[in-house]
Amino acid sequence: MGNENKETDNTEELKSDNNPFAPDNQAVSDSEDNNNTEENDSQISDEITSLKTELDKINNQYIRLAADFDNYRKRQMLERESLLKYGAEETLKKMIEALDNIDRAKASVENVDDVNTVKDSYNLVFKQIYDVLAKIGLEVIDTKDKEFDPNVHEAVMQTPTSDYPENTIISELQKGYKLGDKVLRPSLVNVAVSE
Repeated sequence: MGNENKETDNTEELKSDNNPFAPDNQAVSDSEDNNNTEENDSQISDEITSLKTELDKINNQYIRLAADFDNYRKRQMLERESLLKYGAEETLKKMIEALDNIDRAKASVENVDDVNTVKDSYNLVFKQIYDVLAKIGLEVIDTKDKEFDPNVHEAVMQTPTSDYPENTIISELQKGYKLGDKVLRPSLVNVAVSE
């Protein structure tokens, strides 16, 4: 019988240890919950603080990036305005030399009776102007013995003829010019058509 009492006591001890509603266990459980809650609150508070710091950092980066972009946009606008206003500066500087020669030629031919001197002065100035424009990139559109190309030529006349193949340029009425691949002014041409 003594053994049965021991078993009953052990069972009651196990029951009270395993029973969360036992008066002693309830007190222990509440204090553990309070400790866990305080730890969780502390962790959550630390995470919130960390997230706020990270958010502030990202927000500051965004503000700096937006300011940099705004400055870049303003700088590009000023450069574009400057380019439009002074873009022809280098071209005009090169043309000034040709203008100087035109002035010299004009002064030298005022009292000259020889037509060859005038002709030579004219040819010199004409060549210099074309050389300056060629250095800038201006090209004359070639029309001699070429087939009509609507991208660079403008047909203002059509002549029925059997002397030239159809769509061949017979004559150029006004020179055309291009800058690189861009046509500044198409050549005005007379085009052969079949009779």
